[in-house]
Parts: sequence; C-alpha cells; structure tokens
Amino acid sequence: MQNVFAPHDHANCTQSALTTVERACAERGLRLTPIRKRTLEILLEGHHALGAYDVLQKLSDDGLADKPPMAYRALNFLVEHGFAHRVERLNAYVACAHPDADHTPALWICSDCHKVAETAQAAELGQRLGQDDGFSINTLTIEAEGSCQQCRGESSND
Repeated sequence: MQNVFAPHDHANCTQSALTTVERACAERGLRLTPIRKRTLEILLEGHHALGAYDVLQKLSDDGLADKPPMAYRALNFLVEHGFAHRVERLNAYVACAHPDADHTPALWICSDCHKVAETAQAAELGQRLGQDDGFSINTLTIEAEGSCQQCRGESSND
C-alpha cells in the first residue's frame, strides 16, 4: 500500500489509480462518465476525505454539475463499485487505495493534516476476531482517528 502520510510521487499515484479504475470499468462493462471520472479525480487530488458538497462545488467550478443529486450519483457509483469509500466518521468520501481488489477497508484518519489512508490489515483482524467468537460479520467498518508520523514530527525510519 502507498503510505499517503509519507512523501510520494502523487502524480504517479493519481495516474495509476485512474488507469486502474478505467481498466476495471472497461472489464466490467461500467460507464465511467465524465462526471464520474472527474469526481474520482477530485477525490484523488490530495488523499483527503471530501464531503459531497465539496465535490459538488469542484464539479460546478468545472462546469460539469450544479445540483447535489449529480454529485451524489457519481459518489454512489464510485462507492458501489469499490473505487471510493465513504468515511462514516467524517460524512465524507475518499478514493480507494486498492480499486482493483475486493476488500474491506480500514481507514486511518489524521486529525491534524486530515489525510486518510487505507489498509486491509485491521479489517482482516476484525474478520478473524469475529470468526474466533463465532460471529459472522456481514458489514465491517473500521475507522481510526489519530495523528500520522509526519504531523507528530517523526520520520518513517524511527
């Protein structure tokens, strides 16, 4: 997984995600309309969770959408097909870090810089714990809020 909290080649990160989603849409027979594609690009801009009205404002600025249902439909499409995730804690959305994999995300939310990272490790732990207790999990939402290493002033080598 790309650590969004660490410095990285964001242009490559964004292009890779767009290419993956375009390929997945073609393979699954899904239509990645201009509004849907631009919505994904907006979510990819900075690894921050954005509310529907933030997305709508950017779509409107681009001349693509000016009514809330248009943004919500685009966001719902992206979430439904695993290209974005809803961040329940923030009532917002973030682009998926693994759009080519069927997975249950676990989200780390930095309360200082407001970036959101995704990992599968905590979700796997939740599934194992449920199985250990004889509990069959249908839906799992794991969101943790805290401070990333960069905001705490620590290097990733510490």
